[in-house]
Order: sequence, then C-alpha cells, then structure tokens
Amino acid sequence: MEADDVTAVRQATSSDAAVVAELLDAFNREFDTPSPGVEVLTARLRKLIAGDHLVALLAGEPAVGVAVLSLRSNVWCDGPVAALDELYVRPDQRGQRFGHAMLEAACRLARERGAETLEINVDGEDTDTRRFYEAHGFTNSEPGATEPMFYYYRDLT
Repeated sequence: MEADDVTAVRQATSSDAAVVAELLDAFNREFDTPSPGVEVLTARLRKLIAGDHLVALLAGEPAVGVAVLSLRSNVWCDGPVAALDELYVRPDQRGQRFGHAMLEAACRLARERGAETLEINVDGEDTDTRRFYEAHGFTNSEPGATEPMFYYYRDLT
C-alpha cells in the first residue's frame, strides 16, 4: 500500500462510537492499562463525539487507527487549546503511516478550530513515541528553555 493511499482519515460520528471504543480498549489492553471496557466507552463516546469538545479521527477502512482530540477554553489564547489524548494504530498495521496521517489530520483540525497549540502527554520511558512526535515537530521544552516540561497529575477519586 502506498503512503498516499493511507491518508484517508475521517472524523468519527456518534454512530462510530463502538469502533472508537474498541480501538481505545485494545490500546489500553496492549499496554496493560485499565479500561472500563468497550460497552462503557461506547456510551461515553456517543455523548462526547456529539458535542463540541472532543473529536475522534479514524484511519483505514475498516478502521485500524484512532486519534482522540480534546478542545478546551483557555485564558491565555483566543481559541481553544487542543490536546491529543490518544493516538493508536493496531500493531499489525504500524509502519504504514496511519499514525502520521492521523497526527497531521489532528493538527489541521485543531488549527481549523482556532487552536494555537496542540499538547500531547507521553510517558518518559516511551522513547519510540517521543521520537515519533519529535520527528513531527513537537518538543518538550518551551522556546529558549533548556529543561524539559513535566506533566503532573493527581487522582481525585
């Protein structure tokens, strides 16, 4: 398959919620991360995809990859801040530029929605993923800074 053939990325609709859920569940299971399961994710995604603050992109037909993009208001810029929450390609389909196509589509969509920045959180030890994003122009330091940025979180449950 030529790289140009792979670039078919489409925005998921609420009717695609189960497909998006299955891919996200597979992503978490591949990396031994808890998942609420496909049924719970499908119900959540039906509502979220229908709204204005979350976009899911699908690559391939049938879908072999998913990207989830959240958009939120921010006091520091006029448009929303975009966060790439998830980017996943089935293991047997990797290396065929599905990830590249979805990342480019996510950047394009974020710009179209008025976002000035696209944020991504990556585990520090995940060097392959860090290399992928860096090859696409992402950095983990602010302009002029020499130290990397850190992401902190606190479980509130």
